[in-house]
Amino acid sequence: GRGIPGAIFPTVYNANTRLVQGPGYVGITYEMIHDTRIIPTDGRAHAGPAIRQLFGDSKAHWDGDTLVIDVTNFTGRLPYRGSSDALHLVEKYRRIDKDTVRYEVTVDDPHTWTRPWTAALDLRRQAAGMFEYACHEGNYSMLNILTGSRAADKK
Repeated sequence: GRGIPGAIFPTVYNANTRLVQGPGYVGITYEMIHDTRIIPTDGRAHAGPAIRQLFGDSKAHWDGDTLVIDVTNFTGRLPYRGSSDALHLVEKYRRIDKDTVRYEVTVDDPHTWTRPWTAALDLRRQAAGMFEYACHEGNYSMLNILTGSRAADKK
């Protein structure tokens, strides 16, 4: 699930996403492993092809009411469904109503697929917000491990 776009699709627990906007930037935080992307919206160009990043090089702009993020320059070390370092993503975020944002991603990698393909997901507002990705109340595994260990110590 790490990396994009894998982190946004709900495959396990903690699959929430937070979007924030400030002057010249958009921030996207993924609850799973708490990765955050800081994406410029000021029209700057992508880094040259020699500059590769684990999560790619993201640049964003607004097309009407849709945030469009163009992502290139992946390293290939976090492949998405078998992708290579030639992976190119175009992500779109558009508010559908006050509680829903439609996420759409077009995936292109000529080394992996014969043609680009698109997937979409509706992201719904979470009333409780996001929680820290960490152990939390209700996790009895540690208690059970330590109880078993202490019983072994007594023997």
